[in-house]
Amino acid sequence: IMNAFGLIQIGLILLHTTIISSLQCNHLPLQQRKVIENSLQLLDKMGKKFPQQCLREKTPFRFPTQVLQSRQKEIVGVAIEEIFQHIFYIFSKNLTLAAWDGAALDQFQNGLYLQIEQLEACVIKKHTHYNWSKEVSRLKLKKYFKKIDCFLKDKQHDLCSWEISRAEMRRCLQLIDKVTRKL
Repeated sequence: IMNAFGLIQIGLILLHTTIISSLQCNHLPLQQRKVIENSLQLLDKMGKKFPQQCLREKTPFRFPTQVLQSRQKEIVGVAIEEIFQHIFYIFSKNLTLAAWDGAALDQFQNGLYLQIEQLEACVIKKHTHYNWSKEVSRLKLKKYFKKIDCFLKDKQHDLCSWEISRAEMRRCLQLIDKVTRKL
C-alpha cells in the first residue's frame, strides 16, 4: 500500500514533467534553430566539398515551399516534423557508398530523431494531425522526398547521388531555418 507521501511525490513528479515539457514547447522555435544550425554544420562535416564530377548530374528536385507558408504555427510544425522524418528516413539506409564521416552522420541522425520526438510531443495535436493528413501539402512532401529516394535508387546509392542528396537536404534545412526565424 502506498502512503500519502508517496502519492504526493508522484503527483509532484508528474506536475514537474508537465511544466518542463510545456516550457520546452514554448522554446521550440529557438530550439529548432539551434538543431538546424547544428544539423547544417554536421552535414558539412559529414562529407567534403561537393565533388566536381557530380556537378553534371544535378537534379532539380523542387522543394514544395508552399508547405511551410501557413500562418498557423501548428501546421508549419507538422510540416517540419514530416520533413525531418523524411530526411531521417533517407539518411538511414544504403549509406555504404556515401563515404561520409560516421560520427557526424550519427550525430546528424540523433539530432533529427530528438527533434522529431520533440515536435511530436509539442506540436501535433490530434485535430491538426487529422487536418494535415487530408492536406495536399503532405502529398507534395511525399512526392518530393520520393523523387530523392528514387534518384538514389536509380543511381544505386553511388557517391554522387548521395552528395547531390546531401546538398538538397542542406537546402531543405535552410528553408526550414528561414521559416522558424519568422515564427
